[in-house]
Order: sequence, then structure tokens, then C-alpha cells
Amino acid sequence: MQKKIIIIFLSVIAVWVAFYGYKLYQEHGKIIPYVGQLSKAQVRDNLDVQPTSQKDAAYVGSQKCKKCHEEQYTAWKASYHSKMIQDPHQNSAVIVGDFATLPKEANFKKEDVAFTIGGKFKQRYMLHKEINSTQDYVVGNYQWNTQTKQWQGYKTYKDWYENGFEHNNSAIGTSKTCDGCHFTGYMSQGKRTEPAISCESCHGPASSHVEDPEVNPLYVASSSDPKRATEVCLQCHMRNRDKRMEHTSLAALFGDVRDYPKGYEPGKPLHPYKMPAPFEGKETGEFYGNGVGKKNRTQGNEFVQSMMYKHGITCINCHDPHVLNSTTTKPLGDAVCMKCHTLGSAIGPHQATLEEHTHHKADSNGSSCIECHMPKTSRHLPESPLTVRAHVFGFITPKETQKYAVPNACNNCHSDKSIEWADKTLDKWGMSQWVKQP
Repeated sequence: MQKKIIIIFLSVIAVWVAFYGYKLYQEHGKIIPYVGQLSKAQVRDNLDVQPTSQKDAAYVGSQKCKKCHEEQYTAWKASYHSKMIQDPHQNSAVIVGDFATLPKEANFKKEDVAFTIGGKFKQRYMLHKEINSTQDYVVGNYQWNTQTKQWQGYKTYKDWYENGFEHNNSAIGTSKTCDGCHFTGYMSQGKRTEPAISCESCHGPASSHVEDPEVNPLYVASSSDPKRATEVCLQCHMRNRDKRMEHTSLAALFGDVRDYPKGYEPGKPLHPYKMPAPFEGKETGEFYGNGVGKKNRTQGNEFVQSMMYKHGITCINCHDPHVLNSTTTKPLGDAVCMKCHTLGSAIGPHQATLEEHTHHKADSNGSSCIECHMPKTSRHLPESPLTVRAHVFGFITPKETQKYAVPNACNNCHSDKSIEWADKTLDKWGMSQWVKQP
């Protein structure tokens, strides 16, 4: 009798898991604009988990961290985070642009460059500039496209607020735009402690921790609090608008609008400091109408729309923040997906073999998780190829391409085929029935 009860109990659980898994499977392609989520109070929205000892701490720089955390420091030093801002006066090799071909319309020369910004997909150049009697920096009006090996015009007004500033690159300093994310310490305390995205950018100010590590802990992102952990990355990997624009006009903020969440420190809730883009129902130069990004630095905007985010998955479940080299994952390839999404699992894929799930050969690109669920949809520069993968994780369908002009996985690979062909093929496979359009 007892054995029969156990069998019935386990059967009920199996049915419940299968049903719930199928509901997740149905919902997986649905995109819910983040702006719609902001109006709904969520558990832990206002929870501040920053250690008390950090509240009055100062930023001290990564060299202090190296003394005790040499392994993490060494890995970080080789990552792109450490190289986002570099000083060409210390190492001239950090300049990747061909200044011999710099257009004559450029407002700077090679010797004028104070710092470089980036260098993998594009490189921009910071120039010394005094603004309102304060030493600041501006970005040169040309940037180097490392993919096309050509110079392209760069005018900051195109990327930030329409008609908010004079239409030239010398009107707005990097202190209002770039420095919050690219210089450690500037976002919360207004001091350029270190020209990099270094340890304290993710763990918070460390002066008290350095004095007594045992008594004064640092913030460490944890899966026990996925919302705060994800927000450490979202502080910069999410396009936004100045939080004050919720209640204050752009005109009133003229000259002081920030492109970063001023005052935020890791462990604090992000929403008091940042108003995410896009705005409801508006296609912009940064986003397609369904919320998928057109440009880089939209991963966060996309991710918070996903089923992954809603169920506690964080950026660091897939990315190792210490060795991060843009697309580096742990472990490499589809294994990072398959450690949770095993074949036949309740959360999918529901099929017994990979070929049944993808309708492609197992060793082909068509059976790669990221090619279908993270297709390349965004560009770093208008003339560049698609290089940035979507982070909504729901399958972007050919129908969405027809409606929003957003790239889809099928036609990214089968570029010689029409959108209609891709749509009919999905119908033939029975794959369009479970995909919900937003």
C-alpha cells in the first residue's frame, strides 16, 4: 500500500513538472517590454545588500586588491574590462586607428589623445578640454572602425539626447557621459580613481575592506540574490535615460544630464538611479519595436525581458566576470546552455535528440543553441556587420522580422532565402504554434 502511495505521489509530481515545463516552453518566445515591468512591485526591489562597512568607504584602485587576490587580478588584467580606457602616453601601442588616413575634418591629432576608449570593435579618443572652468574630456569627432579598418564620423548628439546639446563634440564632457562606467569610482563619488572597469566597479569601494578584510567585507554577487547580482552588470550593460527625467524635463536638466546611474554602488538596488530605455511603444535608433537591441550595450535591456531573468538566472551564470573577453562563457560553447537544458528535460528541449529539436544535423550551426536563441541582431557601428547577439533568449521569428525588421536566426544563416520561406519552413516543422508574438 505504501509503495502504491509513493508511486501515485511521484506520478503527480511528474505531471506537474511536465505541465509547468510546457508552460515555460510556451512562454519562452514571448517578449515583455521592461518598461511594463517597472510598474509592478517585485519582491526584493528595494533591498539594499551592500555591506554596512562600504557605506562610507572610498575607492582605492585595483593594485590594493592585487596584494590578496592576485589570481583574480591577473585574470582581470588580461580581460577587456581592464583595457576599456588606456593611456597612450604609457603605451603607444594601445592606439589601433590609422592616423595616417585620419580625415582632415577631424578635430584632433594623434598627439592630442589623452585616453583611448575600446579597441576591439571600435576605438574612440578622449581629448583634454576645460568645460565650465573644470578640467574634463571630450570625445573626438572621428572613431576608428576596427572591423572595416576605416574612420567614421562620431558626433555625440546622435547617441544621446535629441537637441539636448549643441551639435558638436566639444559641448559635452565625458564626465556626463562615458566616465561613470569607464572610470572606476566616478559613478558614485565623482573621482576617476582608475581608468578601467576594475575590481571596485563590481565589488564597490574597498578602503574599509583593505584596512580590515575580516571585519569589513565587500559586496560579492551571489545567486542567492539574483536581482542585485544582475544589476551589477546592468549598471553599464543597459542603455538608459537619466532617472531624473521621470519627473524633470530635459530642458531643466540641460548641461547636467547623465548617461550613467550617478550614485549607484554594487549591492544597492539599481532602480532609484537608472531609468531603462526604451520607452513604451517607441522604436528608437537603439531598439526595434519588439524590444530587441539595434546597437551594442543593450544586453541588459534585452535580458530583463527574458524568462531567464524572471527565473533567477544571472549574467555570471554564463559569463565569468574576471576573465570576461566580450563573448567568453563558462564553459565554452553550448555546454553552458545544456547544463540546464538537457535533452528531454521539463524546461526544454523536450525532444529526445538534438536533431528532433533543431531539424538540423547535430554538428551544424543550425543545432547551436546560440545561433537560434541568441542570433546576431545588433551592430557596433552602422557600417559594421552584425556582431552583437540578442539576449532575450526567446526565438525571434520570421514574422517578427516582417513586423519589426529585426534580424531572425533562420535568415541570418540562410541569407539566400526569403523571410516567407523561413516562415513556411517553421510551419512545416510545426514550430510556429508554440511561439507567441509580442
